Amino acid sequence: MISYIFFDIDDCLFPSTEFSNLARKNAIRAMIRLGLEHDEEKLNKLLAKIIDEKGSNFPNHFDLLLKKLKVKTPRRYVAAAVAAYHDTKASILPYPEVPYVILSLREKGAKIFVASDGLAVKQWDKLIRMGIAIFFDGVFVSESLKVSKDKADFYRKIIKEVKAKPEECLMVGDREDKDILPAKKVGMKTFRVFRGKYAENPKKTSADYSGNDLRKIVKMVKNISH
Repeated sequence: MISYIFFDIDDCLFPSTEFSNLARKNAIRAMIRLGLEHDEEKLNKLLAKIIDEKGSNFPNHFDLLLKKLKVKTPRRYVAAAVAAYHDTKASILPYPEVPYVILSLREKGAKIFVASDGLAVKQWDKLIRMGIAIFFDGVFVSESLKVSKDKADFYRKIIKEVKAKPEECLMVGDREDKDILPAKKVGMKTFRVFRGKYAENPKKTSADYSGNDLRKIVKMVKNISH
């Protein structure tokens, strides 16, 4: 019986790819409004290349962008970009069915958790802004566990932490390499949600369950008495 459910955050609980694209676009437009004399499309492409090279958790994307453009007074543009990026966070909302799914699973007696890659503060920030942080029984982030989410040890640690058996656990996420394969390796059940930039080739998944809507999970979980 599935009693412990772990959710990824990005493109699982909220449209991370959609938000990131909007936030970066707003940041670039803020720099242009302040007087940066460069084409918006060119800036978007250069910023995307920097993010691909440095990773999404690199803290100085805008600084590096302006350095590549050889801007002599970059600080005001960086400030404008950062402010616009953070202002966009006010629009963070979970996918429409997420509150229903979380509350329904809790009513059935399931223990629900977050299992996410990335930096703990950034992931907590997303959960708090979405207004759903309080509903989880625990939040596990790779930075705090000191092991990448694409490793089976990540899942061994969280199973041990919640004192569960692997076969009682379900991992829900959008990525085959980080949410599905390593979780299956330790014996967890898996559900792949086809959303965001990793939704291509939806039939090619080794997950036990899959779909475009998290409401399927509610039907999978029976009433539980811990």
